[in-house]
Amino acid sequence: MAWGRKKGGGRKEPLFGLPAALADLRLSPSDRIPGGGDDKPAKSKPKNSEKSADKSNDSGRERPRPSRSGSKRRSKSRGLGIGRLFYWTAVLGLWAGIAVIGVVVWVGAHLPPIQSLEIPKRPPTIQIVGIDGSVLAQRGEMAGANIALKDLPPYLPKAFIAIEDRRFYSHFGVDPVGILRAAVTNVLHRGVSQGGSTLTQQLAKNLFLTQERTMQRKLQEAELALWLERKHSKDEILELYLNRVYFGSGAYGVEAAAQRYFGKSAKNVTLPEAAMLAGLVKSPSRLAPNRNPEGAEQRAQVVLAAMADAKFITDAQAKASIGQPSIAVKPAGAGTVNYVADWIGEVLDDLVGQIDQDIIVQTTIDPKLQNVAEAAVIDELAAKSVKFNVSQGALVAMTPDGAVRAMVGGRNYSESQYNRAVTAKRQPGSSFKPFVYLTAVESGLTPDTIRTDAPLDIKGWKPENYTHEYFGSVTLTQALAMSLNTVAVRLGVEVGAKNVVRTAHRLGISSKLEPNVSIALGTSEVSVLELVGAYAPFANGGYAVSPHVVTRIKTSSGKLLYDRPVDPPNQVIEPRYDAMMNTMMRETLISGTARKAEIPGWTAAGKTGTSQDYRDAWFIGYTAKLVTGVWLGNDDNSPTKKATGGGLPVEVWSRFMKSAHQGVPVAAIPNSQGSWGPANLMQISSQISAPSAPAGPMQIQPPMQAPQPSAPVPSGGGYYRPPPPTPARAAAPPNPNARPEAAAGLDGWLADRLFR
Repeated sequence: MAWGRKKGGGRKEPLFGLPAALADLRLSPSDRIPGGGDDKPAKSKPKNSEKSADKSNDSGRERPRPSRSGSKRRSKSRGLGIGRLFYWTAVLGLWAGIAVIGVVVWVGAHLPPIQSLEIPKRPPTIQIVGIDGSVLAQRGEMAGANIALKDLPPYLPKAFIAIEDRRFYSHFGVDPVGILRAAVTNVLHRGVSQGGSTLTQQLAKNLFLTQERTMQRKLQEAELALWLERKHSKDEILELYLNRVYFGSGAYGVEAAAQRYFGKSAKNVTLPEAAMLAGLVKSPSRLAPNRNPEGAEQRAQVVLAAMADAKFITDAQAKASIGQPSIAVKPAGAGTVNYVADWIGEVLDDLVGQIDQDIIVQTTIDPKLQNVAEAAVIDELAAKSVKFNVSQGALVAMTPDGAVRAMVGGRNYSESQYNRAVTAKRQPGSSFKPFVYLTAVESGLTPDTIRTDAPLDIKGWKPENYTHEYFGSVTLTQALAMSLNTVAVRLGVEVGAKNVVRTAHRLGISSKLEPNVSIALGTSEVSVLELVGAYAPFANGGYAVSPHVVTRIKTSSGKLLYDRPVDPPNQVIEPRYDAMMNTMMRETLISGTARKAEIPGWTAAGKTGTSQDYRDAWFIGYTAKLVTGVWLGNDDNSPTKKATGGGLPVEVWSRFMKSAHQGVPVAAIPNSQGSWGPANLMQISSQISAPSAPAGPMQIQPPMQAPQPSAPVPSGGGYYRPPPPTPARAAAPPNPNARPEAAAGLDGWLADRLFR
C-alpha cells in the first residue's frame, strides 16, 4: 500500500532554505478578510418553509443590532482622516516656514552691507552768504540742522504720529493691524488710498533704500524697520525721522522746512504750522505751500482733525487752528542768485575738496547790486523781448580786481537753471575788437593813426559795416567808436591773427580762439564771465585778474578751511597802451555806438558787439569801480529782430550802472588822461621824412557822427592808403610817396626804446 501511494502520488523532492520554510504555510478561513473577494464560501439558501417559519417567529421580536465590527471600521476611518489632515498641515507649514526663511535670507542678502547699516551722517549744508553777511542761498540735500526732540513743541511730533502712524509707540516696527486696515481700505476704494507703512519703515526707506515701488523694496523696508527698532528707542527713531523726512522745495528735516516755508525755526512753529508740516509728508512736491497753498491748507485741516481724534488736542484747539491759516514766506536765496549758488557749487571741490560737514561760504556778491541786476535784466526783457525777439539775457558785474559783485545767468531760474553767464559761449562780435586794437597799438600804432574804411575782399570774403556805409580815411579812435568792420579786419591782417589770439588769452580769455582773418569780428565763442574778466585790465591800469566769487570758507563751528590769497601783480598791458585803449573806448560812449551808456559824472569806457544775423547783442563797459557785461539773445541761437549791442544791452547796462554808482565817490579810470603823448609826438615827427597826402575835414555821414581829426594825418605809425570811390563820397587820389612799413614801424620801435 505504501508503495502504491508513493507510486500514485509521484516523487517528492526534498526542499531546502526559504522554500522549505514556506512549504507548510497555508491560509486558514480566519486569515481571510471578511466579506471580500471571490474566495468567500457560498452560503446555502434557506428553504421556503424555513423562511416562513422564521418570519412568523421574528414578527414579535426586535431586529438584531448591527455588528460592532462596522462601527469600529467607521471610527477608524475618521481617525485616519484627522491624522492625514494633521500630517499634511504639518508638512505644508514646514514648507511655508522654509519658504519664509528663504525669502528673508534672499531679501537680507540684497540689503546694504552690514557694516554700512548704521545711521548715515546727514549730508552737509552749504550756506552761501553775501559780502554783507546776509544769507543768499543754501545748498546740500538737507538744508536744516538736526534738532532734538525735546526742543520741539510737543504738538509737532504728535501731528506726525496722528496722521502717519498712530500706533507708533505700540508696534515693533511693522504694524500688522495697520497693514490689514490699509488693505481693507484699498479694497473698498478699489485702489491705493492708504498706506500701511509705519514711521520706522519710512525712516528705513529714507536712510537706506530707494523710492522705487517694488515688493523687494517693501520687504527690505520691513527688515530694516525691525533692525532699527532693535537698535534704537522709539524717541530716537522719531527724532531721526523728523530730521530726515523730505518736505518739498529742497527742504529735508523739520528745521529746514520751517525756515523755508515760515521763515522761523521749528522750535517756534505754531499748531497750524505744525499741522501743515505733517501734512506735507504725503506728497511734498504737490502740497508745498509755496506752490499749492490751498492744497497745503486743506491737508493741514485733515491733520488737525486726526490730532483731535487721537486726543492729542481738543476739538476747540482744532477749530481755532483751522481758522488761522499759515502763510508761507519767500525763502532766502530765491531768484537769479541761484545761478551764483550753482557756480559756487561747481568750484567748491577745487577749493576744499570733499565736504563732510556743514560749511559757510563767504562770497563777493553784493545783495543790493544782485537785486538791481536781476531787475534790470528781467524788466527790460519783459518790456522789449517781443519787440526784438529776445528771450534770454545774462549780466556779470565785477570790480576791476575780479571780484564778482552780481551775476544773472538767465531770465528765470525756476524755468531754466542753465547759466548763460558762465557756461554758455556765444560769438562776441565787435566787443572782441579791443583785443585787435590793443595788439595794433602794441605794434606801434596810436589812437590817431589813420586807416581806410572801404570795401574789402579777402579771398572771396567781403566784410561789411553795420550801416553798409564807408567813411574813407579814419583814425583808429573813430574806427573803434563807430565799430567799422573793414578797419578792424585790416588791422587784424596787419598785426596777424595769431598775435590777436595771444593778446586775448593774455588778458584773460580762456576759450579756444581760431586764428583766422574773421577773428577781428569776434567769430570765436566766449562766455560773458571771461569776456568781462578780460576787460578788467583796461579798468585797473593793465593788470590781469582772476574772476572770483568765493573769498573764505569755514565750518559752522568757525574752523577756517579756505582763505583766498591775494593775486600777485601781473601787468599784461603797459600803462601807455592802456591809456590809448581807454581813450579810444571812452569815445565809444561819447560819440560812438554806445552813446546812451554814458554815466553822468563818471568817466566810462566800453565796446558794443553784435554777432552775425543779429544773433547776439553785447555791451561791455567799465568805470574805475565796476566792469559790467551784458549779453542778450536766444538759447537756440536764432536771430533777433535787429537787436544790436548799442540798443537793449546798453539800456540794461545803464540802468544797472547808474544804480550801482549812486553814492559812490567819483574816480577816474587809471591811465585815462592821455599818457601816450611821447609816442604820439615821435610818430608825428616822422611826417618830415615821409610826407603823405593832406587830409581835409572828414565828412562823416549820418547816422554816425565821428569827431574831426585835430592833427595832420600821421604816417609814421603805419601807412596810408586812399580809399576807392564809394557811393558815399569820392576817395582822394593815390599818393605815390606813401610808403608801407612793418607792423611795429621804425618810429614805433624807437618810441618803445626811448620812452619805455
